[in-house]
Amino acid sequence: MQPETSADPTVPGEQRRPTGERRPRDERRPRGERRTGGWRARRRVRLAAWSLAGLLALPVLVAAGSWAWVQASIAGDRYSAASVPARPVALVFGAAVMPDHTPSPFLAARLDLARRLWEDGKVRVILVSGDNRARNYDEPTAMRDYLVRTGIPAAAVVRDFAGFNSYASCVRAKQVFGVTGAVLVSQDYHLPRALRICRSVGLDAVGVGSRALADTSAWTDGSRREVLADVKAVWELITRPEPRFAGPPDPAVRVALARAES
Repeated sequence: MQPETSADPTVPGEQRRPTGERRPRDERRPRGERRTGGWRARRRVRLAAWSLAGLLALPVLVAAGSWAWVQASIAGDRYSAASVPARPVALVFGAAVMPDHTPSPFLAARLDLARRLWEDGKVRVILVSGDNRARNYDEPTAMRDYLVRTGIPAAAVVRDFAGFNSYASCVRAKQVFGVTGAVLVSQDYHLPRALRICRSVGLDAVGVGSRALADTSAWTDGSRREVLADVKAVWELITRPEPRFAGPPDPAVRVALARAES
């Protein structure tokens, strides 16, 4: 019985070799050459996996790095209402206003803290900075009216109608109203970002944070949002955009301080 052969009988002159017989060593494909295709495929898979992992990790690293920088850079600038060093002005950041034009609970907590600072002689003028981009929505006026109802003289309160965000409030306090030193007033979780921005734009700023309503879900949600807000703040401090309404110089704070000293 003839052994089966692997050669094609239609190809003239081809040397036949019994089926199952190993190819002589000098006729085999080199080992590295045989494995090149599989190795390249595995390398492509590994590179794709690492690239995907990097893309997924990048936002987390950016957010964590921004938060850590903001937190570390203002160490020592946060105080209690009793221990905060005196400054000429309290800068109160705006927050939501209710449909009846009264401050939301979070905003009222900020204003109550500012009132205490004024009553204790820590500040002489209160600059309320908020959103008034719509005719029927006016944070600064709601803030001023609340302070006046609780005993602060109207002459001691100055309104900034274009404090659309923390960056705009800080820049306008310095550039438009000529504030050089201020006690920043906000929720405790927002204070590090506000301090970092204001100090970066040239304000001699210290801060007092309210912890009223710290046991509410709104507080938890606000604290979580701060992580992404810190990324935005870092970008603003790198790019230094002009506020939407930079505005001409406004002497209102200087006038209010002069009245307080007279």
